[in-house]
Amino acid sequence: MVTIYSLQHDELKPLSKSFTDSLSELGNLKLERLPQDYSGSALTLIESLSSLVIMGNNTEFQSAVVWLSENLTFNVDARVNLFECNIRVLGGLVSAHLLATDSTDRLGKGVYKNQLLTLAEDLGKRFLPAFNTPTGLPYAWVNLKYGVMENETTETSTSGCGSLILEMGALSRLTGDPKYESAALRALRKLWSMRSSLNLLGTTLDVSTGEWIEYSTGIGAGVDSFYEYLFKAHILFGKEEFWRMFHSAYIAVQKYFRHGPWYHEADMRTGKATYWQLTSLQAFWPGLQVLVGDIAAANSSHREFVYVWKKYGVLPERYLLDHQMLHPTEKYYPLRPELAESTFYLYQATKDPWYIEVGESIVNSLNLYTKVDGGFASIRDVTTMQLEDHQHSFFLAETCKYLFLLFDDSFLVEKNYIFTTEGHPLPVLSSWHDRLPETYIQTNRTLLKTGNQARQTSSMSKQVCPPTTLNSWECSGQQVESACHVHDARSDHRCLTDDECGVDSSNCRRRSCSMAGYCGLWLFI
Repeated sequence: MVTIYSLQHDELKPLSKSFTDSLSELGNLKLERLPQDYSGSALTLIESLSSLVIMGNNTEFQSAVVWLSENLTFNVDARVNLFECNIRVLGGLVSAHLLATDSTDRLGKGVYKNQLLTLAEDLGKRFLPAFNTPTGLPYAWVNLKYGVMENETTETSTSGCGSLILEMGALSRLTGDPKYESAALRALRKLWSMRSSLNLLGTTLDVSTGEWIEYSTGIGAGVDSFYEYLFKAHILFGKEEFWRMFHSAYIAVQKYFRHGPWYHEADMRTGKATYWQLTSLQAFWPGLQVLVGDIAAANSSHREFVYVWKKYGVLPERYLLDHQMLHPTEKYYPLRPELAESTFYLYQATKDPWYIEVGESIVNSLNLYTKVDGGFASIRDVTTMQLEDHQHSFFLAETCKYLFLLFDDSFLVEKNYIFTTEGHPLPVLSSWHDRLPETYIQTNRTLLKTGNQARQTSSMSKQVCPPTTLNSWECSGQQVESACHVHDARSDHRCLTDDECGVDSSNCRRRSCSMAGYCGLWLFI
């Protein structure tokens, strides 16, 4: 479909069998400052590169690499969203370069001479003016040809300046030039320093003043990939700094956002609930929890998303939990991948065939409601299944990829990848590590030995459940707290309802409130 209708252009319009040059529209809700003479940057083609490799189509992969090498330029007068361009374009190019240069000889002899890396480095250089702010937090928007425009908005999101480290870090490791990783790391550190006393971060902020604009926050839009990149950066680069940030943030999320299997939004300053809603972007969270090793919590939330999917046939953009109804205006489904992503991770972790059934249900819904002659169309209204003439680039980059891997994971056998928030695989290489996390291997599980005893643990470095005292060479003989541990609301363990009880550190089971008003493992006695 990309070859037929939209090779050089950005995204496919499957109903009219045409294209749209939409890179400047991504994240641009008001469609401001759109370019006049812009004919696309091959967005969908770039996003499809790693999917072609995973699906075994090396012939089309080679054709795409050759076409991009000969035709693509970023010297265009186009104002783009830094976050979107980073995860989609830079991530797609870096990932494809790594796949083109691994030991599998996917490309013909002499075909590849690091052309994708050259394009990626050129794009990375065009990102750097966005970081020239008093705080080091980048502008949300940058013109690929002219840099930051006059009177550019200083408002950005937590995801927008906290989800750059994987792609820009990988670019630095590949080019040997630290400036890309340094810019992303400075922004991430500044952002983390702005957290509240509860270890929560807001949704939007000002890059000039470093002040928060929107205090209500959650695990959905504007914040989601920030959490994801803290943990995945720890895996990819081996920095304990990333782990410490993630662990504190994860505990805070579990304490202040979680309500049974759901996650509501809350004020970063007080932890008080603000909005009770499910958004389709939140469906990534169970997949991240699988990597963390918190399988029970991941399964619990995932089943609720599946319930909503089956209720409507697809997953609506926003669902009001307190009213058990659709949001009145955000009733669309733009072919998002997050539920398929979490389903893939949960199947990899458990091998429970129920997740295969979920995957089949997703595939059947996509074929029934969204497939048209020209591709797959977004759904404008899940109550009527009215279609919209748009196939987002992430459909091929993520939705199709995760569904394929759910049924055929041969690409991952004896290999070790993390996937970016846009679904682009990056290999975990010891040469990229300050220090390889000792408990991480490709299966996201390892055996941690304490004396003569071996215990299966989660992939988080030195985080075990139940807690144990590690050998002195591991942790100076200190007690290590399980990463799934959530403290009771009160230090004296008194309670009125189950919601005031946490998750037990000894076995990662949810505690409940007894008739006498104390939290404990009463359901398991």
